[in-house]
Amino acid sequence: MTVEADLTEKQKHQLKHRELFLSRQYESLPATHIRGKCSVALLNETESVLSYLDKEDAFFYSLVYDPSVKTLLADKGEIRVGPKYQADIPDLLPEGMEDVHANGCNSIYELECCLVEETGAVGTFARALDCSSSVRQPSLHMSAAAASRDITLFHAMDTLYRHSYDLSSAISVLVPLGGPVLCRDEMEEWSASEASLFEEALEKYGKDFNDIRQDFVSGKP
Repeated sequence: MTVEADLTEKQKHQLKHRELFLSRQYESLPATHIRGKCSVALLNETESVLSYLDKEDAFFYSLVYDPSVKTLLADKGEIRVGPKYQADIPDLLPEGMEDVHANGCNSIYELECCLVEETGAVGTFARALDCSSSVRQPSLHMSAAAASRDITLFHAMDTLYRHSYDLSSAISVLVPLGGPVLCRDEMEEWSASEASLFEEALEKYGKDFNDIRQDFVSGKP
């Protein structure tokens, strides 16, 4: 990465003219105001800043201006690069050091991954049997997507813990006598049309959720 100290005074001056500020304010302008085309990208701190100067129509931004509160803040966290922040991983273990992964220390992780897959499959099957879910998620891929939400992950972790990490015992309770276990979250109370309406509201109002709830999705959690 090229730091500012490595640049000439001319390059520093040019770089200042390439920086833009992203605004959360939206304006509609007529097409007659268009005078050309350029590319604007979020500043990538891991590459050389000369990559923006080498292109005639390349600009960058790293700060976002919010006109409602008149603040100028970074759009993302800082990516720190260099030997002070990244560890050098040796190719081989030092002599005498034991490989902890060879002793089954990842077994709990593997159990969790296996049960999450099983729980997601059972959740997809449960939605196929549930009439209300069939209305909200009429297609298989929508049912599978709903079954892969965090609520399924939480249920799998909790089930595995309650059965003392016995995978066979945990899987056996996923489909009790009454039918497969169906885990739902708040998002499944939304229909496809309501979700599309919410996306439209996000484009119009941004993250002003009070106005979104009042004007678009009143009554929704």
